[in-house]
Amino acid sequence: MAAPTTDELAERIFGALLGTVDILSVFLGDRLGWYRSLASDGPATPLELADRTATHARYAREWLEQQAVTGFLALDHPDDDPDARVYSIPSATAEVMTDETSLSYLAPFARMFAAVGPQLPDLLGAYRTGGGVSWDQLGTEARESQADGNRPWYQHRLAEALAGVPQVHEALSAPGAVIADVGCGAGWSSIALAKAYPDATVEGFDIDAPSVAMATANAAAQGVDDRVRFTAGDAAGMPSGRFAAAFAFECVHDMPDPVGVLRAARASLAPGAFMVVMDEAVAEDFAPHGDELERVMYGFSLLVCLPDGMSAPGSVGTGTVMRPATLRRYAQEAGFTGFEVLPIEEFGFWRFYLLS
Repeated sequence: MAAPTTDELAERIFGALLGTVDILSVFLGDRLGWYRSLASDGPATPLELADRTATHARYAREWLEQQAVTGFLALDHPDDDPDARVYSIPSATAEVMTDETSLSYLAPFARMFAAVGPQLPDLLGAYRTGGGVSWDQLGTEARESQADGNRPWYQHRLAEALAGVPQVHEALSAPGAVIADVGCGAGWSSIALAKAYPDATVEGFDIDAPSVAMATANAAAQGVDDRVRFTAGDAAGMPSGRFAAAFAFECVHDMPDPVGVLRAARASLAPGAFMVVMDEAVAEDFAPHGDELERVMYGFSLLVCLPDGMSAPGSVGTGTVMRPATLRRYAQEAGFTGFEVLPIEEFGFWRFYLLS
């Protein structure tokens, strides 16, 4: 690929600037409840939207104008007095910004990048010293971003995906099967497993106590807390020889000691059991001029995942862009002898691996 000209690169950076503005404006509309009000309560003037959401009308007007200019919101009479203009939310915008059940629900990812903002001084320091910025430092915005962004895929696609792999489906369908969910986060993967396999019980483990509290509340709200329970702590505390299968959904690349966690997970498996790892579907090998998936995954790695992993002493520093060969090496060092990519396709940004 030919190197871009100065004008081409400048145009690309300007496009990225526009995208950054859009992402941060999405964060405002999401967290202030503006999108949801327009979707549930109907069109509004700036003052009406502000009254509905307990926000300030002048800020609401500026945001509504920006959203119309960028093409996210609509209005029929742009020549009206600025405070009298009535804005509405198109169905596509409503789905992407407010529908928590939709696979196109992307508003939560704005929260992830917004969570980085307050930590930028610490992030710069980490880049200079080799330290990190932990998940705990990123806080609620990051936790809820990942949980809400991944939830629709677990709810709507996970059961179907696992049912298409006979070895996995049969093991999880066995009466009394006990399943481990390592790095369970807010618990949506554990909940989806329990709903897909009603004869099974699921035990989730996560080192982040606030995430475990969220998971416990979510399981109760979903009515599966009789078969799903969560433990705050590292993988070393997992019981030996207990589980028919263990899962790790989009978390191995964040771990300071992935080999240690995989080794502990392997020890927790019953004889003949296996582990399934879902992680980013990045390219097999590094190459310049990567596709959009590579680009966004390096973005997450620079700002979130690598700093989180590096926040613990002795971290291997994997980062978001964990190539298949890297996971294979980790699995082998942990004692697994079997490694294969499962035939699960078109599942978000992710790839599934079977370790045995």
